[in-house]
Order: sequence, then C-alpha cells, then structure tokens
Amino acid sequence: TIFRKIRFILGAIKREGFVSVAIRVLQKIQNRKQKRAVDVKKKIKITSLARADDVLNAQWATRPYIPSKTRHDAPYVINWVMSPPGSGGGHQNMLRFIQYLEKQGHTCRIYLYSTFDFPTVAEIKSRLRKSNPGLNASVEWYEGQKFKESDAIFATGWETAYAVLNDKGAAKKFYFVQDFEPYFYSVGTDYVLAENTYKFNFHAITAGKWLAGKLSKEYGMTCDSYDFGADTSMYKYQNSGKRKEIFFYARPVTTRRGFELGILALQLFHEQMPEYTITLAGWDVSDYAIPFPYKNLKTLSLEELSDVYNECAAGLVISLTNMSLMPLELLAAGTIPVVTDGLNNRVVSNNKFIKYAPASPDALATALVEVVTTPDLPVYAKKASMSVGDASWDEAKDKFVSILENRLNG
Repeated sequence: TIFRKIRFILGAIKREGFVSVAIRVLQKIQNRKQKRAVDVKKKIKITSLARADDVLNAQWATRPYIPSKTRHDAPYVINWVMSPPGSGGGHQNMLRFIQYLEKQGHTCRIYLYSTFDFPTVAEIKSRLRKSNPGLNASVEWYEGQKFKESDAIFATGWETAYAVLNDKGAAKKFYFVQDFEPYFYSVGTDYVLAENTYKFNFHAITAGKWLAGKLSKEYGMTCDSYDFGADTSMYKYQNSGKRKEIFFYARPVTTRRGFELGILALQLFHEQMPEYTITLAGWDVSDYAIPFPYKNLKTLSLEELSDVYNECAAGLVISLTNMSLMPLELLAAGTIPVVTDGLNNRVVSNNKFIKYAPASPDALATALVEVVTTPDLPVYAKKASMSVGDASWDEAKDKFVSILENRLNG
C-alpha cells in the first residue's frame, strides 16, 4: 500500500509538477485539522452571578454565622459589596444611603463584585462622579482577597452575600435587601442560591415593609425596614395643562417588570383612546413587534425623566416583586401611576392617588382609561403631586442610620 501511494505521488508530480502536488497535500492537511477542530466540542462553562469558590466556601448549613456581640463605637467604617454601579434605581438607592452615612462622619468603602461585568475602577469612579458628585467612598475590585477591617459589612445582592459570609473579620454582617431576588429566576440553581442567602443569619435592612415581613416570616431573618421616598428636587410638577401621553417603563430584559403584560394592556388602551401617545422608555424596543404606534425613548438618564413624566397623564408601572420606586416619582411630577395590585405593592405604599388594578390586560387598560377620563384631571394631578411633597428620602436616611447604630452599639 505504501509503495502504491509513493508511485501515485511520483506519477502526480510527473503529470502536474511538484508545486501543484505540494499545494494539494497542504490543503488536505489543513482540511483534516479543521475537521478535527470542528469535531472537538467546546465544553460549556458553568456560570453564575456568584463565584464558584465563594459558594463552595460558604458552608452556612453546617457552620452557621453567629453575629459578634462586640460593641462598635461611632464613627464607623463600613464596607459595601456590590455589583458595578450603573444607572439603575437599585444602585442609586444604595449610593444615596452611602453618601448620607459619609455626611454623618462615617467612612464607606465600595468593593465591586461580578463574574461577567468588569469595568475598570477608573470607569466606575467616573460614573459615580457624574451621578453622585459628593461621594467619597474608596472603590476597588473584590477578587477573593480579605476585606479591610471594618465595623460593618453589607451584602447588597444575593451573589455578594457569599463573599460577605466568608469574611473572617470582626465586622457585623448586614444585608441591604431591595427585592426578593429568587423571583428573578425560574426554580433552579440560581433560585436556590439566591434564596439560601436569607438563611445566612445576617441582619436585613429592607426597602419597604413587604420584604421585611416576608423574610422574617419565611426565613426567620431579623429585619428592619425603611419607607420609600421621592426625590422632589429631581421629580417636579411642572405641567398644569392637559397631558396627552401615557408612560410605560418598557424593559423586556427585566422579567419582573412585565413587559409583555404591559404591551397587551396598552394595546387595549390604545383601541379605546387612540388620541393618546404611548411613550416607552427603559430599553430600545425598536426590534419588537409592538401592535400600536408609540414613542421609543430608549434609555434615559434619571435627570431626563421628570420632563418626560410631565408630558404624561398616567404611568403604567408593573411591579411583580417588590414595589418599584417609580410610582412615588411619577406622583411627584403629577403623573397618576397605574400599578399591579398585590400585597407586595400595597404594603409598601397605599397612597390614595396610586390606582391599583389586577394584573390582567383588561383591568390595567380600564384603569388607564379611568385615569385619563378623570374630571378636572389637571387639578387631580396637582393634588397627587402634593401628596408626596413631604415624602423625601430624609426620613428613610435617618431611620437607616438609627438602625445601623442600634445594631452596632448593641
């Protein structure tokens, strides 16, 4: 067989020339290499928001965390572990409290935690200078190193709680909980990993009373809560005339905001009230087949929202987990929020100008129609704005500091 191959190659060289045969041989070798590369299947990397080594080391079920009874005297040093801050309300809320702690004379440090988003510290500091110009907190990436010594350390999202649990320092451990995060997932590994963090025996400070009640009742957590506020220096009532738009926070990538449900409700509303412009903001929805005319504002800065709200008679807010910050912000601008009904929302705010409706397209559409057909709607909108005139964040900030002091001094 070898001799036959040699004779074949020599004959080919004689007929076609050495260069031509050499090219054909190289092509065959290359084709075989490419075929081999295709045949080798790439392994699927197992990924999660939490680092695998942090989860493995967090042996909470067999080695539970027991809070230290050591007293800590003010001023405090407080470590915060968070995902890289963006423009979302969750981070803005955290930074609001961090800045207030700094104004009270305490020192805060920010540790960035992520398994998929890796902006540089310089990029994060640049973002923070724009959104929170008075912030003094240091910023560094957490990469498995020990946290610097502090009086308190805060987990701020379920994935960060594993790193906080593993910390061997003397800091008391807290959990800044803004939503019931297992609901972000189908029942599976991430659901369980998120749910387990409520069993770490951290002290929770929650956004609103619904979360505090749920976590204490279902997981035995010790919890305190603060009430929502509205930044009335940012969200203002400026349009006392007739408003001909409807606002919807349209964010299809955030499941709990019920994008599809909202679109169905707005389709029914448009059929009844086609003279109203439907304004969508929160995401670029131009690739979606939306069954009515709409204004696509894509993503906006927080500073741009008040002007948008002031063009709108009503705002559709679908909150399927914890209450959104948006209803009170809409009210401050004189926009009547239509919100999905449920204890998760009513326990947080029962403001009489929030129009609650069952989470069905027809009920939400009917509620929107009822809002825009309210007699003397501009007068009603002004009263709605006045209802949150004293709902600043000052009370929440004071309560937050009081909770922290009581836990650290006790």
